[in-house]
Amino acid sequence: MIAEFRLPDLGEGLTEAEVVQWLVAPGDAVTLNQTLAEVETAKAVVELPSPYAGTVSTLHADAGETVAVGAPLIAFDVQGDEDAPDSDGAAEKTQPNLVGYGAAPATSGRPARRARRVGPAAAPVDTAVLEAAPHDASPSPAVEAVIERPRSTPPVRAHAKRLGVDLVLVAAEVGDRVITRGDVDAYAERVGAATAPRTDVGSPQAPAEPGTAAGLDRTERETRIPIRGVRKHTAAAMVQSAFTAPHVTVFHTVDVTATMEMIARFRGDKALAAHRIGPLAVVAKAVCLALGRAPGLNSRWDEAAGEIVQYHFVDLGIAAATDRGLIVPMIRDAERMTLPQLADAITALAETARAGRTSPAELAGGTFSISNIGVFGVDAGTPILPPGQSGILAVGAVRRQPWEFRGEIALREIMTLSLSFDHRLVDGAEGAAFLTSVAGLLEDPGRAMLLA
Repeated sequence: MIAEFRLPDLGEGLTEAEVVQWLVAPGDAVTLNQTLAEVETAKAVVELPSPYAGTVSTLHADAGETVAVGAPLIAFDVQGDEDAPDSDGAAEKTQPNLVGYGAAPATSGRPARRARRVGPAAAPVDTAVLEAAPHDASPSPAVEAVIERPRSTPPVRAHAKRLGVDLVLVAAEVGDRVITRGDVDAYAERVGAATAPRTDVGSPQAPAEPGTAAGLDRTERETRIPIRGVRKHTAAAMVQSAFTAPHVTVFHTVDVTATMEMIARFRGDKALAAHRIGPLAVVAKAVCLALGRAPGLNSRWDEAAGEIVQYHFVDLGIAAATDRGLIVPMIRDAERMTLPQLADAITALAETARAGRTSPAELAGGTFSISNIGVFGVDAGTPILPPGQSGILAVGAVRRQPWEFRGEIALREIMTLSLSFDHRLVDGAEGAAFLTSVAGLLEDPGRAMLLA
């Protein structure tokens, strides 16, 4: 029988997803919970598991196409009584209603994929011509006969595009495995990949128009990028937040020399070296401790109910800049974690975000957020609140500079903290007291013993 799989409910109000790439083709045999495709929502790129074991019959959407939740995505030819329709004509097989959760224990392998070939047979790929002159050579039948679309993540594809690297050529070298950023860098270094965009082969150079640079037409002087995915979601969320919550930002510059010395000691301790404890982890711990005395900064304004919701836990958001845009994944129950546990959670969060594998569940909710602008060499800023949160702390760069210390001028490690808060929930006094409390913990980490 033919069973259709419709795009499942992705949660958090997400109503559509874009098919990034298919990992199966019509005629492929798949098993339960093997990955069918990568889809990109407004929040994350996720892998879509198969709710059926059978043969792929039809793909209802092409790569790059946006599909609405509930719309047919893929059809299977399934066999056996367990997949037969019930009395109402609906299949008894339970489909996952959230990406990442299958109907039964998942297998470790990926689906077998058929080669997509051009013509009756595919010739071996000879990339020598394209490597020698990648922008002058015409695509040859050998290149068009590459077995399938290269397997890679969206960040890797964006990185390859910036370097002017054709992933088809990289795939010809690395084989069937997923292409990594390192593969792209190694290929670019070896062949000296150009960064200029490829132009149509064989077309004569058009004369320069008035007001344009010689040899460039208007399409080469600008790039148009569709507003979708994370960028679209972030833009809408920031506009909503900026024009809904009355933002106030306060600043505090603090001497964090004692914190930096403590971190240096931790890094020299063999028992702690594996945890990669850094300034951000210490700030996160200080925030969790200080929020216990500032309930307004760990609250939500519920307009519909006419209530202020105060949380008795901290789901700590850590802003992460990715190739797809800004995302804020959460560390659940951060207030319960030790400093090493927080450091491990932040490291895992960053690695997952850079790989484009942050799940919708990890982006849902959040009670307070931190933005580490110091990694970009920035000292201070006025961060915008994530929707539904009443506070966000921007952590500036640590700089060694002259500072008053014990009545004298000395070179000290200095950091600026920038706190934005919702003035409907937080008065200026509470915001200032919270920021002073965080600063005090960073200036003298021993104070944490008084709050733990």
